[in-house]
Amino acid sequence: MIALFVNPNNPNAERTMRDVQEAARAKGVQLVVLKAGTESEIDVAFASFVQLHAGALLVGNDPFFNSRREQLVALASRHAIPAIYEHREYVAAGGLISYGTSLAAANRQAGIYVGKILNGAKPADLPVQQPTTFELVVNLNTAKALGLTVPPSILARADEVIE
Repeated sequence: MIALFVNPNNPNAERTMRDVQEAARAKGVQLVVLKAGTESEIDVAFASFVQLHAGALLVGNDPFFNSRREQLVALASRHAIPAIYEHREYVAAGGLISYGTSLAAANRQAGIYVGKILNGAKPADLPVQQPTTFELVVNLNTAKALGLTVPPSILARADEVIE
């Protein structure tokens, strides 16, 4: 069993839950959804995770979670929970693994658009763009602390391995 951590206040929460549930079903994995939209609810959700004895945690992408990164990583560490996050910043803070868009690349892309608008371009004339840079980051120190061995195939694909 794995758990998905979502912020119910996020307008994308329902879609995220549906997509992850579909993927879990396809892999034959039981999924439990834990919801937290406040700092105190994060603590409660982690306590629920521990009681469920789930094997891993997927932290959904959410600006609120990004602002509580240190709390999330500390709780995962304290409770010895293997967790995967969307952004590398969690892994740099001590999280186990991340796979997702590069925040730095997305911010750079946004800055280019702002520059174009400030130089007179009409926003409606600019094309819609999607992220193009995705990163896989693994923290071997965290893996060791959790008693996990990261397969060489994952390490070979990683954009960064923290040792």
